[in-house]
Amino acid sequence: MFNDRSSLIAHLSTRRSGKPRDLVAPGPDHAELVQMIALAARTPDHGKLAPWRFVIVGPDQRARLADLLVEAYRAEKPEARQAELDGMMQFATQAPALVVALSSPKTDNKIPLWEQELSAGAACMNLLHAVHAHGYAAGWLTGWPAFSPRVRDAFGQAHERITGFVFIGTPGRALDERPRPAIEQVWSDW
Repeated sequence: MFNDRSSLIAHLSTRRSGKPRDLVAPGPDHAELVQMIALAARTPDHGKLAPWRFVIVGPDQRARLADLLVEAYRAEKPEARQAELDGMMQFATQAPALVVALSSPKTDNKIPLWEQELSAGAACMNLLHAVHAHGYAAGWLTGWPAFSPRVRDAFGQAHERITGFVFIGTPGRALDERPRPAIEQVWSDW
């Protein structure tokens, strides 16, 4: 069983993201999303800077996001094929709920940028845990939209970066396990 919520150890042992294209209704409502973000904010944060932000993209804003992605993609790649543009539309409209996570470093601080970026990544991981704790599944994607300055400008400022798009909903099919590294490949004693 994936995302077993019977205990914290069970959850961590069985945590599995859902593929955003396979996430269906029901998804969390706005109040649940705010609760999830509050949990995500309980993340390691050297200097107490909160070097990250979250933007909820409501269901009524998804078509506008799709238009933005298509326009930005066309502007960067005028030779884009229709299939690529359709992919941008699909990206924007998958799953019932969407939270855009941003790395928002505090550049006027002594805390190294790298530590602030790590904190932003940890906040995204905490968001995934919060989503699963609420009984939903999530998928954290980047892809072309995360690296587009025009898309970033729609959500943040020039010093910020999109950490990811966190798509949230209910799995529309059974979750699949992905290959995991053998523990011997990622661990050693010093």
